[in-house]
Amino acid sequence: MLTKSFLLLGLGTALTLSPAVAQQKKAAPAAAKPAAGPTTAAGTRLVEKVTRQPGELMIPYEKYVLANGLTLIVTEDHSDPLAHVDVTYHVGSAREQIGKSGFAHFFEHMMFEGSDHAPQGTFDKLVVGSGGTNNGSTNRDRTNYYETVPNNQLERALWLEADRMGYLLDAVTQPRFEVQRATVKNERGQNYDNRPYGLASEYVAKNLYPYGHPYSWLTIGYLQDLDRSSVQDLKNFFLRWYGPNNATLTVGGDVKPADVVALAEKYFGSIRRGPAVQNMKLPAPRLTQDRYVSYTDNIRFPMLQMVFPTVPQNNPDETPLDALADIIGGGKNSLLYKNLIKNQRAVQARAGHPTAELGGEFTITAQAFPGKGLDSLEYRVRQSLAEFERRGVTDEDLTRFKASREAQLVSSLGSVDGKVGTLAENQTYTGNPNYLTVQVKRLRALTKADVLRVYNQYIKGKKAVLLSVLPKTGETKPARPDNFTISKAGYQAPADEYKGLTYVKGQDNFDRNVVPAAGANPVVTVPTLWQDLFDNGLRIMGTRNTEVPAVNMLLTIRGGHRLEQLDQGKAGVAALTAAMLNEGTRKYTGEQMAAALERLGSSIQIGSGNDNTTVQVQSLTKNLPATLALLEEKLLRPRFDPADFARLKKQTLEGIANQATQPVVIANNTYAALLYGAGDIMATPVSGTTTTVQSITLDDVKQFYAQYYAPNLAHLVVVGDVEQQELLPRLAFLKTWARKSATLPAGNPGPAPDKTRIYFVNKADAAQSEIRIGYLALPYDATGEFYRAYLANYLLGGEFTSRINRNLREDKGYTYGAYSGFRGTRYVGPFTAQAGVRADATTASLVEFDKELKGFRNGITDEELKTLQTSIGQSEALKYETGPQKAAFLARLLEYDLKPDFVQQQNTILRGLKKEDVQATAQKVLPTDKMYIVVVGDRAKVFPGISELGYEVVEMDAAGNRLTPRPLLGSPTAAPTTVAVPAGDIKKAKSKTEDADGRKSKRKQKKDDNSVKVKEKGE
Repeated sequence: MLTKSFLLLGLGTALTLSPAVAQQKKAAPAAAKPAAGPTTAAGTRLVEKVTRQPGELMIPYEKYVLANGLTLIVTEDHSDPLAHVDVTYHVGSAREQIGKSGFAHFFEHMMFEGSDHAPQGTFDKLVVGSGGTNNGSTNRDRTNYYETVPNNQLERALWLEADRMGYLLDAVTQPRFEVQRATVKNERGQNYDNRPYGLASEYVAKNLYPYGHPYSWLTIGYLQDLDRSSVQDLKNFFLRWYGPNNATLTVGGDVKPADVVALAEKYFGSIRRGPAVQNMKLPAPRLTQDRYVSYTDNIRFPMLQMVFPTVPQNNPDETPLDALADIIGGGKNSLLYKNLIKNQRAVQARAGHPTAELGGEFTITAQAFPGKGLDSLEYRVRQSLAEFERRGVTDEDLTRFKASREAQLVSSLGSVDGKVGTLAENQTYTGNPNYLTVQVKRLRALTKADVLRVYNQYIKGKKAVLLSVLPKTGETKPARPDNFTISKAGYQAPADEYKGLTYVKGQDNFDRNVVPAAGANPVVTVPTLWQDLFDNGLRIMGTRNTEVPAVNMLLTIRGGHRLEQLDQGKAGVAALTAAMLNEGTRKYTGEQMAAALERLGSSIQIGSGNDNTTVQVQSLTKNLPATLALLEEKLLRPRFDPADFARLKKQTLEGIANQATQPVVIANNTYAALLYGAGDIMATPVSGTTTTVQSITLDDVKQFYAQYYAPNLAHLVVVGDVEQQELLPRLAFLKTWARKSATLPAGNPGPAPDKTRIYFVNKADAAQSEIRIGYLALPYDATGEFYRAYLANYLLGGEFTSRINRNLREDKGYTYGAYSGFRGTRYVGPFTAQAGVRADATTASLVEFDKELKGFRNGITDEELKTLQTSIGQSEALKYETGPQKAAFLARLLEYDLKPDFVQQQNTILRGLKKEDVQATAQKVLPTDKMYIVVVGDRAKVFPGISELGYEVVEMDAAGNRLTPRPLLGSPTAAPTTVAVPAGDIKKAKSKTEDADGRKSKRKQKKDDNSVKVKEKGE
């Protein structure tokens, strides 16, 4: 277990640790110029060593090249006892061909399926089981695999990555290939086919780029291509692109370069060089006319997207184009906000400039209100561009953009994985890990003339793809009729890249079957804390963190949605109040406030949830005084402008109406209504309902603010590069915040279910079904029953390798991800098991959920207990790395009145845990015969199966109302659709559905994803 030392001295006094433990994060080394070095006996060459110059924004590193061509980059960061490993291959979907799309992403999935010396499951067992995390992602141009581990696990991580680089293909089997093919299809279904506007990027890609261009399809690929792919296709893809000479290994954290070099030589050095890979370069698309295209979707808000081809990433024109996008549609001071959102002519409107290795896309997106035409929306967008031509670029525009972008760059370096990812990306695309310094130089040198030049060069008078996404109701017409047909003229199939490839494994002088031993357990330093208490009841806690010159603050005001009075019909007033505080103040309009924050590179965001309202503040240290002055304005002197209120209220009502198009939201709302019952405000969404929000007035918002925004209900945490004695005088304005007499309400949940029932909501044509299973379980406590329930659930459904996800995703291919968990706060919260599953696997998925929940009550294995203890015990090395992580930890201490040594108490419980303890907890907190089951899906596909499972089935509509009896599917005169059958275990339906799904699993299914964070644990 990890060790910690704490000594709490008292309110207002610093929490002190021994000097060794209390050591602050080390500053990066100063001095030194890039330098090359000698070659090792194994042929590894030091290319350069770069250290930071005073005042320079960069990442110190050493860069090596192994004899087989593998590039190795090492960055030391001893601030936390962890290591981050990233292997980036310079191959993405751009290396695919027509008819064989999706391979890069599909192969990413297969890289988690085991290798010669690390069979299936080993990767997660070692990484997750030791308290680390691992994942991968694919985009158009590169694929990367990464893990963050306690520093004692570094050698294991390198052994694992090397094994799948050099020893993968013999472990690739047809059964695992089929499961991952189904998983990728589920990913596409969840992230594209079943998501509002999910196919917009696909339509833009195939209409913007010429036929056969590698960007003309998405990374997720097409279903028909996935269907026709074979194991041999994937093996060829690996042999062509996954050689060490096409990869960059980047390691950062609490490591020493000499040690990393030796380990890299040992585990990667014998892997044979692959075929040479040349960088690609293609001209930007040339459009001779505006290309109007459209499609229909299950949406409420018609959407217009205008896309102009621009420049690849890292092109000198990228930065001025980014600035142009910010001016056109980047925030409350943008032209699109003024011309479309402020005057309520659009639900939302924004501009952006995403780039990739072969090209960029200046993109303007706007959503119209229902029934409004996209032709008028296009007109107003074009008028906004014309207005830019007239107004030009101001000094203020440039100041805001530069400050915000600099703050983003600083923030990205606040974690080891951020630093490693930056180095890996820059090396892959430019060959220069230190390219950050080039980006900063270009940012600081940016002029108004640069922005005007790129507008004239890439936007003014240029042609674009204009995509109209239309509701299936047919009430809205596209911006203009479709006028473009994709042509194959001029396409020439590329040369065959895959001839003559052979798989030859390297020869080692050690036994790769031996799993490297872990080093000594890391010692985690919980930050030195200080506390204070103001006379008005506001509690403050802070810690110094000097890793980056920035400060994170989190103000939590207890109450949130729970403070709303159910009998007053004002559900949603807490969220509207928070939204109003994000607008203007007495001194500033909303636009002026946004401009002031952007000039500082700061942000202040206020939001309201179920239990709390939170104020999140981020600032560069140098700008903290000015940021706090703006916080004082936003928190203590809101404007409450009637025009702002009318706009936000309308947007809220439209958002509520839009939820009826989203199966995930329908499932969550239906489930919450069942859990809490009609007498609890928690049965309604945080945003409220159409009826409740319509009744809310501006006076209601003012009253809620006056009554419940109270320092005695609040606590503030501060993490960053600022001393207590420097900060507290600047927080003196919070002492003027008046104490209120408000009290927190008691929860009023409805009765627990008397038996398990299925509640079904029809969502016609849904490609997937949303499943929620659970009941109202426990409030949060740090060391009691809730913590023990959390420990038990970790194995059941708490992380990627848990029983539920392993069964439904990895073994069956029913879903992209299935999980369970307890969500308690100061109030009783639910236990929920959930997944989005293939429509044709809905019944089988319910069977498997039932099997896992009931089976877990029968106990766990010795191996599972060991995994639980090592995984959670060592995961603390990853919990306190970044400013936001530290802020969340401190906020938890104040929220639940905890002492920092609660972590030690948890470790004691964990170390002493026995299998019998886990089983006893599972039997107590998993009452499988008294749970709610919610299913949202296509009735025609789903209902016949679930009605045979042995549970009473209650049909409901999307608003949560029980439906009156209707004829059964396919029979106009049949019995009511509400089916009542004896409750109990799932009986004969089990064998039926398992047999049926066994056959179905061999079919080609129609789902997949395109974003591409892998494993895919999620993206």
